[in-house]
Amino acid sequence: MIDYIMGTVKYIHTDHVVLECGHIGYKIHCPNPFIYQQELGKQTTIHTYQHVREDILALYGFENLDERDLFIKLIQVSGIGPKGALAILASGKPEQVVQAIENEDEKFLTRFPGVGKKTARQMILDLKGKLTNWTDVQLEFEPTEVEVSDSGLDDAIEALGALGYGQKEIKKVMPQLKNEETLSTDQYIKKALQLLLN
Repeated sequence: MIDYIMGTVKYIHTDHVVLECGHIGYKIHCPNPFIYQQELGKQTTIHTYQHVREDILALYGFENLDERDLFIKLIQVSGIGPKGALAILASGKPEQVVQAIENEDEKFLTRFPGVGKKTARQMILDLKGKLTNWTDVQLEFEPTEVEVSDSGLDDAIEALGALGYGQKEIKKVMPQLKNEETLSTDQYIKKALQLLLN
């Protein structure tokens, strides 16, 4: 398994980044690729999980080992695949997800795209009591200051679609997003996710 890749961030897309290492470009799917906006053209390290199936060979990337460990736990739950786990991590802070599982808060868990009542119950059944290492972990996912792009809102809308949100849901939060001062793509995404989860 590829544990991590250190390389240059070449491209950032709505659901993945391309990291060049040894003249090879690795396509790495991330919960929120735009967190690497400041690293564009620079060398960085991304912790990875290699997903292998008969018809799929994919790399998933994370800022730190704790985030990756939670992703691995989530995909072990029946009904949650890699894309679903990424959407959960992109939509909420890991410690919020863990807290909801420990508190058996089905209502909170079903706010995530692709998670219905059955899947939320399965998450609680499979993971409650097995995530105690998160009790004292405080991860910060506040958006960093990045160069603002005029297409920031458009890119954010595209990213929300990639995370599994429908046009109806996105349309509902558009007025609040347009009322914001000009933000970076990452900041628009974070704001939209806050609104969608309220």
